[in-house]
Amino acid sequence: MSLSMHQSSIAVFARALRNLRHVLQQGEAWAKSHNVSDAVLLQTRLIPDMFPLVKQVQIACDTAARSAARLANAEAKSFPDNEATLVDLYARIDGTIAYIESFKPTQIDGAETRTITLPRHSGDVKLSGEAYLHEYALPNFFFHCTTAYALLRRAGTQIGKSDFLGKI
Repeated sequence: MSLSMHQSSIAVFARALRNLRHVLQQGEAWAKSHNVSDAVLLQTRLIPDMFPLVKQVQIACDTAARSAARLANAEAKSFPDNEATLVDLYARIDGTIAYIESFKPTQIDGAETRTITLPRHSGDVKLSGEAYLHEYALPNFFFHCTTAYALLRRAGTQIGKSDFLGKI
């Protein structure tokens, strides 16, 4: 049996979001032990012109949710970007996982040949579902998960690759 689009998308997004939640919890423990507020930690940046930690997590969640919806040819659920605490971010991650896991294999499988329209500032881009998932959705999602991890490391959180990857 070949690998399905559902397995290649929903399962991957959900696992990585759970791992992102774990590294954020590690960041929370570090922040509490060093008297660093959620507000300060969530605004951590590598350089002034980049998005802060909170926005990296929001974008990772949005990418997973919008990608699942696009692959299912459904309207994407909108999540307001109003998280001010780590507890708020955990709820955002949990809500995103519940949302993407609500898509059944029958909604996603077969999307590899469906045309996906990706809105871009320079104009819409049309991709096959397979190209959309492998060339845009997953790389973009992991970019933001990795950046969130790097921001937590920069802040001082003692996490490593095994925290990012999770239990294998």
